[in-house]
Amino acid sequence: MIEGKEEPTILYEDNAACIAQLKDGYIKGDRTKHILPKFFFTHDLQKDGEVKVEQVRSSENSADLFTKSLPTSVFKKLIHQIGMGRLKDIQ
Repeated sequence: MIEGKEEPTILYEDNAACIAQLKDGYIKGDRTKHILPKFFFTHDLQKDGEVKVEQVRSSENSADLFTKSLPTSVFKKLIHQIGMGRLKDIQ
């Protein structure tokens, strides 16, 4: 742990395969054999208690606002979740 830091940093992830990879570490398989083991450093961070990986539903993942197109209802919910809104709604 970083000196003076008591709680691990939480990483929210909506991909179950990614979560398994982070928790289990380097998995040598057909799909990951081209990736060098040094790139799996996040597993070490998780193992050492520096980070904690938690699953978040894709419909509640505010980062999706910036990475993909979303249904209008999900978009509006996530915009509200991060504190954004339309100017005309504020006035």
